[in-house]
Formats: sequence, C-alpha cells, structure tokens
Amino acid sequence: METVVLDGREASIKDVVLVARYGATAELAEEAVPRIEASREVVRRCVDDSLVRYGITTGFGKFCDVVISGESNVTLQRNLIMSHAVGVGDPLPEEVVRAMMLLRVNALAVGDSGARLSTVLALLDMLNAGVVPVVPEKGSLGASGDLAPLSHMALSLCGMGECFYRGKRGPSSDALAAAGLVPVELVAKEGLALINGTQCMTAIAALAAFDAWKLVRTADVVSAITMQALRGITDAYDARVHEARGQFGQIECAANMRGLLDGSGYTTRQGQERVQDPYTLRCIPQIHGASRDAIGYAFDVVSREINAATDNPLIFLNPEDPSGGDIISGGNFHGQPVAFAMDFLGIAVAELANVSERRIERLVNPALSNGLPAFLVRDGGLNSGFMIVQYSAASLVSENKILAHPASVDSIPSSANQEDHVSMGTIAARKAREILGNSRTVIALELLAACQAIDLLGGPEALSQPTQAAWRALRSVAPMVEKDRVMQDDMAAALALVADGTILRVAEDAMDDIEEE
Repeated sequence: METVVLDGREASIKDVVLVARYGATAELAEEAVPRIEASREVVRRCVDDSLVRYGITTGFGKFCDVVISGESNVTLQRNLIMSHAVGVGDPLPEEVVRAMMLLRVNALAVGDSGARLSTVLALLDMLNAGVVPVVPEKGSLGASGDLAPLSHMALSLCGMGECFYRGKRGPSSDALAAAGLVPVELVAKEGLALINGTQCMTAIAALAAFDAWKLVRTADVVSAITMQALRGITDAYDARVHEARGQFGQIECAANMRGLLDGSGYTTRQGQERVQDPYTLRCIPQIHGASRDAIGYAFDVVSREINAATDNPLIFLNPEDPSGGDIISGGNFHGQPVAFAMDFLGIAVAELANVSERRIERLVNPALSNGLPAFLVRDGGLNSGFMIVQYSAASLVSENKILAHPASVDSIPSSANQEDHVSMGTIAARKAREILGNSRTVIALELLAACQAIDLLGGPEALSQPTQAAWRALRSVAPMVEKDRVMQDDMAAALALVADGTILRVAEDAMDDIEEE
C-alpha cells in the first residue's frame, strides 16, 4: 500500500480514500515543516507580547472580547476542547473519522494555523497507529466549522473521551497507551487549530463524492443490461444527438452507453420494433449525464476544500520578514461551499435511483415489459417473483425524496447571535451519504431484475461483452429465480458487487479488452 504525503496543497480525494478506507499510511511532507514552525513562532510572539488576537489571547465566539492571560492559555485550550465535545447520536463510521484526522493534518500542513509541529505529528501518529476517536455523528452547524465533531477528535488526542482501537471501544487514554502514544497537552491557539474547520463535512463529502462517481458509472452498466432486456433502441444514443446539445456529462454517458451495448444481439434500431422508447431508456444519457455533471461539480469543490486552511484566525507569514506575520480573523470555517455541493450531490444521486426504480417497474410490469413474464417469474400467481422487489426500490426512492431537501437553505443563529448564519454543511454531507446508500441499493435491485429478465428472454449469450461480464459476476453469487425463495441473500450479494465496484470493474475491463482488439 502506498504512502500518502501531506503538504497541505496537493492531497486528492483518492488519497483520502486510500488512507481512510484502505489503511494506507500518511506522512508529513518535508516542505511543510518550516511553514508549520514559522506560523507557530508568530503565535508564540503574540502570546509573549500580550497582543489581543481572537482565540489566542481571547475567549471564543461571543467571548471574543474577553482577554485571557498568558498563564491561563493551557487551561483555555483544554476547556475549549472539553466544552465543545458535545456531539450526539451514533458514532461516525471509522473511515469518516480517519478521513477527518487526515484532512486536519493536511490543513495544519498549509502553515496558516499556528499549531506546534509536535502536535501535528501526534495526530498523524494516532492516525497511522489505527487509534480512531469516537465521534458522534450529530451536533455540527457547519460554522464555525465542525466544532463538536472535531472537538471529539481533539479530545482523544488529549487522552480524554473514547476511541476505537483494534476492534474495541474504550477510553482514549488506554488506546493511546496500547499504541505506544502519549496524550498531547495543547498550548495557545492549538485548540482552535484542531477544531475550527470543515474537516468533518469534508471527510464525509470526499468519501461520498468518490462513491457517487463510481455509482453513476455503475448505473450506466446496469441500465445497459435493462436496455437489452427490454430490446431498447440504440439510435437514441447516436453521438450527433448529444453533440447537438453540448452538455458534457450527457455526451460522455451516451458514448459510454454505446460502448456498453456494442455487439449486443438484444438491442434494436429505430422502427424495427418501435419508433421510440420511453424516457427511462431513451433519455439515459440526459438523466445520468446530468448527474455526472453535478457529481463532477461536487468533486471539484471537495477537492479544493481538502487542501484548504479553514480555521480562524489564520496566520500569514511575511516573506520579506521571516520573523513577522499577520494574524487575521475571518470566516473560512463557514461550510457553505461544501453544503451546496453536498446538497447538489444528494439530488444527483437520488435521481439515479429515481430512474432506476422506473426501469425496474418496466421490467416487472407486463403492460410495459415488451413480452417478459409478469414480475419476472414463471408460474405467476403461484410465484410473486420480483413484485415486492419493486416495492422496496419504490420505498427507498421515496425516502430519498425527503432526504434530498437541501440542508443549505436552513440556518439558525448561535453563540448569542455572534454566529448568526451557519451552513448546515455537515447535515448536507450526512444526508448525501444516506441517499448514496439508498441509491446504491436500488441500482443493485435493478441489476437483479435486469439479469433475471435476460435469463427469461433467452440467456446471456446475446448480451454485449461488457454487460455479459456483469451478468456473470452477479450469477456467480445469485442464481436465477426459478420459483419464489427468500431473496435477502441475493439482494445483499448484488449490493456488495455494486458497492465494491465489481460490476463496474468487470464491465470496464471488458470494454478495454474490446478496444485493445
């Protein structure tokens, strides 16, 4: 497994996934060290000279005008972490917390935060050792950043709170000791440097954006199987149609559908059996393509946020005077960019499920399925087949419609109206993650139904090579439904193939093989 190097400027969503999900190690880039040390020196002089600067020699939020003495600064930082660690709800998944830790280290590596190098390295060591703070999923307003979630992360760094370590949950002090690590005692500015930022929402967003990009391409593969099961008309995917509109995602999706369907013995041409297909087949490039564009927008926003300095105040070094620098209070912790991006991503992914469920309906409904048996089963009546599979899909897309309501249109004042507009970005990210899970399941259900339809229609031999590879992958774990049986295992197996990228990989590998030939 490769090592991800953090310099505060060039980390990618892929890097986040490698560390958070697959256990890659991370290290601090050498060029980040002098920046971190120089900004720390600015903080030290601020404290020594008793300059009034927010969060360094003052209280926080509404207490920004309360000046704190230098000798009380350690207590100030400890109190900040303890008082702000008030999250509620179930713990965030460990991969999300690992992503938070990675992103916080990367933000500190920018060199605008003023944390000590030893504190940055301590958080990095904790991440690499597999010590994962228990962080409740709820409690962030998305400005001033993710205060509550990040405080739980910092609490564990300081030896308080709870952690997951080697599959067990227990006191952070015990986990740190077992990993050979020592709790950190925070000094001036370090509390804010650790908790005042967007790293919780961005962690969830990075993983969601990665998974959404994989899902939108998987939706193409699954819909291509459905397209063949319903003997769809390929003329609608002609490149000229999509170039006439000029929408990038649509053009890319249409090209992908042409590649996925190339060589199929099941598809038809305009006028051969019908003049036009319904929108759920004919407009796949327009629908999936729009989701591609929306996911791409979210991907870009999150990619920038990964390498952002988002705490407050920020420290800017003077290149002409290495010993000097400016400490400026601002609002980079405000999560509005991520909030909008995650609301948009949630809507885009929900729409993938919406159209997928409508394709399932066409497959199971004898009035719409172009001759397939009712509910995709022989001996209908005695057997119900895929009847209630469609119910489950319909339930999930209806739930998504509720979840897709934008979180970013809401705000509520906090800290005695000092913080009078907040982003709800973390709620937007959490919603997008939940929508993604529902949508992934709907597409897995379509995969089951489409492969069942192919088996009833005549078998996989006439499928295009890429979709035949996807059919084989599914049939290796879920046989055709000959008569009613408990389908939970089939659904779980199909979902696993969609979630881990197997369906996408085998189809794309087959397309690559065709191109090489």
